[in-house]
Amino acid sequence: MLPGMKNTRRAFLKISTAAVAGSHGLLAHAAEPTRKLRIAGIGIAGMGRSNLTNMAGEDIVALCDVDHAFAAPVFARFPAARRWKDFREMLASQDDIEAVMIATPDHTHAVIAMAALKAGKHVYCQKPLTHDIWQARQLATAAAAATGKVADCSRIGG
Repeated sequence: MLPGMKNTRRAFLKISTAAVAGSHGLLAHAAEPTRKLRIAGIGIAGMGRSNLTNMAGEDIVALCDVDHAFAAPVFARFPAARRWKDFREMLASQDDIEAVMIATPDHTHAVIAMAALKAGKHVYCQKPLTHDIWQARQLATAAAAATGKVADCSRIGG
């Protein structure tokens, strides 16, 4: 107890609450990221527009869509981002990308996610991630290789 305070439950709760609140503030401040994540959006005109709006606090460094006319409003919102039509060229050419957001038509999700994983990028993908169990197992294996962890694909698809 502090000098001059009575040894009561109320005093204990006041000191404990203050200590917890203070340590939480210090821990939260220490855990803040020092820089923004560099993200590329692939498939940005439809659902990707909403995803990028939610990621606008990060550093959007690249935008990729096959239909630049339809994607024009998103390009205008992120003028500093490089523009691409082919995700393969983007992944091969732009080294500053750390993560990709994939919101393309469903049948292309697994192919793009695999290319991004092989390029060493983190992946956020709209559902469905895969079309079948084989694709899911292939992506799980690629993700495990990218992170250095072991993939247990036996639980995918029973």
